[in-house]
Amino acid sequence: MNDPEIQNIKQRFGIIGNSPLLNHAIEVASQVAPTDMTVLITGESGSGKESFSKIIHHLSARKHGKFIAINCGAIPEGTIDSELFGHEKGSFTGAHEARKGYFEVTNGGTIFLDEIGEMPLATQARLLRVLEYGEFIKVGSSKVQKTDVRVVAATNVNLLENVEKGKFRQDLYYRLNTVPIYVPALRERGSDIELLFRKFAADFSEKYKVKPLLLSDDAKIALTKYRFPGNIRQLKNLVEQISVLEINREITGEKLLKYIPSESSYLPTLYMQQSDREQAGLSERELLYKVLFDMRKDVNELKKLVHGMINEEILDQNGVEPASGEIFRNAQEPGIPGEIGQKPYVIDPSEQVYDFGNVEDITHETEQDESLSIEAKEKELIIKALRKNNNKRKYAALDLGISERTLYRKIKQFEIDD
Repeated sequence: MNDPEIQNIKQRFGIIGNSPLLNHAIEVASQVAPTDMTVLITGESGSGKESFSKIIHHLSARKHGKFIAINCGAIPEGTIDSELFGHEKGSFTGAHEARKGYFEVTNGGTIFLDEIGEMPLATQARLLRVLEYGEFIKVGSSKVQKTDVRVVAATNVNLLENVEKGKFRQDLYYRLNTVPIYVPALRERGSDIELLFRKFAADFSEKYKVKPLLLSDDAKIALTKYRFPGNIRQLKNLVEQISVLEINREITGEKLLKYIPSESSYLPTLYMQQSDREQAGLSERELLYKVLFDMRKDVNELKKLVHGMINEEILDQNGVEPASGEIFRNAQEPGIPGEIGQKPYVIDPSEQVYDFGNVEDITHETEQDESLSIEAKEKELIIKALRKNNNKRKYAALDLGISERTLYRKIKQFEIDD
């Protein structure tokens, strides 16, 4: 196909650009259009795949028939069969009347199945039957119906990888991929980015009644260096934003960079990246279950540790030394005149804090006659300290690592006779 014919197609369908990859895709689309061959269009999201499906339809003998574009990823799995092939009355809850599907109402026309990689496996089997034999069965019916529909499919994922993972039927892939068309990403189109920027700037200038934007030389360089993961859709939104917000219509590189997001903003926020999740074969629901089970396991292990520490002796008989980890903290006991220094004291059992840093995950055996009461242990230690210091509460409190006021309160609480 010569250049004038390609330019005519571009003008007719509003395609901007002159990159070799883009021209090749248009040439293949125009050549396959007069046939009834199934076409698979591949390319990143936002690269303009639907425009090529329209080229194929309007340059074919089916141009007077219906053209329907369907996003397979936007239809719930439970209703996609009904949407595509129709259903009979009463075939499922809510089916109050019979309904025609897209393959029935588009008979003689073209169906564009976008994001075909999101189609459920059961629906893929139904679609394969349509492609092979031109027939389908409505949901809830046993009657076979005929249809004459051309299918143009598109995807932004690698279907061969999905075939290897069991997410896409191999026979359907080769049936769809009769004629492949690759739509290049915006970053692969070189100077087309600047052409598209000027086109969108002119459109928004007319829409918002403002002067069109002008790019400086450094802004052009910055624009072409950006990867545009959102492709044409992202560029259009960018131009619209700048057209509305900027008073000065000449856009410098520095000003442009304020509107271009950093590459890091496109990194996934989940703890596992999408590629890792696919490699592990985990869906988002399975990941949530995994997190919940891990949390339950951690809670159970924590319970073991706490019970084990409670069953141990917190202090040994030779002084103030916790059985597992330091449980003292430096603080001033409020309300005691003259006590300004940082004296250690034992935390009350009701608010005791444990350090699990060096605690092993083991279950401690306790003897039948061992007391499990912390208060009993505490009372026993206070009595020992008082006897050791000849009932001098000040020194007993120092040995115990508590304030004298706390010791007074404990003696009264446990009814200890001096």
